[in-house]
Amino acid sequence: MAAPKKIKLEILGLSSSQSQTGSFALVLGETQGNRRLPIIIGMFEAQAIAIEIEKIIPNRPMTHDLFKSFASTFHFHVEEIVISDLKEGVFFAKIVCSDGLKKTEIDARPSDAIAIGLRFDSPIYTYESILAEAGIVLTDQEEEEEKEKTTVKPEAKSKEKKIPIKKGEDFKSFSTDKLRDLLKDAIDKEDYERAAKIRDELGKRN
Repeated sequence: MAAPKKIKLEILGLSSSQSQTGSFALVLGETQGNRRLPIIIGMFEAQAIAIEIEKIIPNRPMTHDLFKSFASTFHFHVEEIVISDLKEGVFFAKIVCSDGLKKTEIDARPSDAIAIGLRFDSPIYTYESILAEAGIVLTDQEEEEEKEKTTVKPEAKSKEKKIPIKKGEDFKSFSTDKLRDLLKDAIDKEDYERAAKIRDELGKRN
C-alpha cells in the first residue's frame, strides 16, 4: 500500500487566540495552495516559536534549545516535522530524527514539534486527509489580497509573523539607542514577546 502523500507547510502567522484566553493561534499554510491549517497552542510554546522566528537569543536555553543541544551532542538531526493525525479536534505530530543511518519517529504535540523543527531548519509536512478535514480555504478575495501583499513586499508571506505582544506599548517615539537598551532589558527579563515587538520597530529603521 502506497504511503499517503505529504504536503509541505509553512508558518504564516502567530497571534493571540480569539476563542481561548491565554492561548495562541499558529497558522500554517500549504506552500503550493491556498489552504490554511490553524492550530491552537499554549503560551510557552508560542513564545518558543516566536523567539526562534525572530532570532532572539535567550540568556538561558529554553526547553526546545536544550533538545537541540542534546540531539546535536549525540549526533541526531531532525529531518522533518509531520502533523500526522487529527482525532476529535486534537492534532498529533511526529518528529522524524536520523543519526545518518537510522530514522526514528518521536511522537509530540505539534507546537513542541514545530518549535524544535524551527531550530533545525526542518521542513513541516502534513497529509491531504488532515488538510481536507481541518484546512480553511481562502476566498478569492482573501487570496487576491494576500497576492497583493506579496507583490508589494516579496517576502511578506514568509515574514508576516503576528508575534504576540503586550498591549498599550508604542515604541515609535523612542530613539534607536533607547530601543536597544529596552531590547536588552526585555531579553534579560526573558520577556520575549516584548523583545519581538522592539525588534520589529528596530527592523523598520534599518
